Order: sequence, then C-alpha cells, then structure tokens
Amino acid sequence: MNVTYELSENAVLTLDCDLLLMSQVLVPYYEHTQYLKSARVQVLGDPCDMGHISACCTFEIPESCYIKNTGHFNSVEFNICYNQMMYYLIAKSVKHQLMSAFQAWTLDDYFIKQLPDILIVNFKSKFKRPICGTRFTGEIDFIQTKVKRITNPLIYLTSVCRFYDADNGYCEGEIDLVIMNSLDREKP
Repeated sequence: MNVTYELSENAVLTLDCDLLLMSQVLVPYYEHTQYLKSARVQVLGDPCDMGHISACCTFEIPESCYIKNTGHFNSVEFNICYNQMMYYLIAKSVKHQLMSAFQAWTLDDYFIKQLPDILIVNFKSKFKRPICGTRFTGEIDFIQTKVKRITNPLIYLTSVCRFYDADNGYCEGEIDLVIMNSLDREKP
C-alpha cells in the first residue's frame, strides 16, 4: 500500500525504522557485511523543490569484511555504509511516495533497479577524527533531485552524509548519484 504524505512548507514528517524493508534492501549484501542496523527517516519537503529527505542510522561492524582490523572506520567501510543507508532511504521514499522523482515507482521497480541502475558519479569523503567502527551513527541527506527527461530518463540525486561515534570521531562526504532508466510513466 502506497501512502502519499502532504507536507506544509515547514512540516517535518518522521518515519520510524521499517525492519522488513531494511532486510529486503540488504539482501544483496553478504550477511557479515549488513552493517546497517536501524534508520529513522525525516522529510522536510521534496528535494526536487528545495526540500530535503534524511535518515539517521545506526551501524555495527564487528569485523572488517576485507582486511585485518585497522582499529578505525575506513574509506571502504564508509562507502559500504553510505550505500546501505542510501539504498534504504530511496526504498523508504518509494514505499511512502516521499519524492516526486519516484512517483511512478513501486517497491518492485526499486528492487529491480537497486544494483544495476543506481550509480555513484561523484564521491568525496573527509575523515576529520577516527571513528570506532564497532558501533556508530550515520546520517544521509538528499538535498537536491533533478529529473532529466530524455530517451531513457535519468534522476540526479545530490546527497551529503556524515558518520560519528560516541567518542567524537567524525567524517563526512558529498556523493552524487544517477539513476539510469528511471521510470517516467504516468500513474494509472
């Protein structure tokens, strides 16, 4: 069931974590790399119209999936965690029709497109203070969305993110996405 939320100019809508949706979003990941544990979504307008949608997430990395313990959260884990919260935020946006760019999408559409059609086209990260990777928080904001209606419509998403822990560890990033072959059909 899709529900459309109408927001006034200054309203903030908060959506609690949907563990079933999260488990579906994380299916492509090996179990030991499913670092995302919870996410709460906030909506302050549509990123297509100067608003933004964000998620505050918790993560746990009991051990690295590719290297011996470095003692801190690193750039590979940054990318994996960013992807997991980005995938969840898009899925949540589709499920609840939070963004006009996804108005024609169903969750089935999303899961078909999740891996082959969502591309990172620009990725910048800054590590300011070391983060303990065993348990930490991540936040993502979709701050701008543009839909280009060409032969195969594209959705451009601009996002920012940050990760931090209880000991004042901190890093941040700016990531631009393109969603290829976006569905640009009218809803019945």
